[in-house]
Amino acid sequence: MILRLLNLVVIGALIAAAAYVYRIKFDSTVQAEHLAKLRSELRRERDSIAALRAEWSQLDNPVRIEALAKRFLKLKPIAPTQFDALDRLPERPTPICTAPTAIRSAV
Repeated sequence: MILRLLNLVVIGALIAAAAYVYRIKFDSTVQAEHLAKLRSELRRERDSIAALRAEWSQLDNPVRIEALAKRFLKLKPIAPTQFDALDRLPERPTPICTAPTAIRSAV
């Protein structure tokens, strides 16, 4: 009788161990699928970043910017006669505010 009870306990333990191993295997499969999904998302994001960097380098090209500036800004080169000495600059206008003097005296 004890031998039969022992056999039933061992069989029950084996069934429980098999169920536990199956659960672990199932969880690891789910985790592996999740990891594969994350890796594909990461690869997609890296490809997107690479495409954006390539587009940025094209947009940031100095030759392109110069062509756009010539086309849309209509700038003229600076002539040497446009420069003047600092002593010929007009004086700065005096501030006309009255409220800041009260604030300055308080500070």
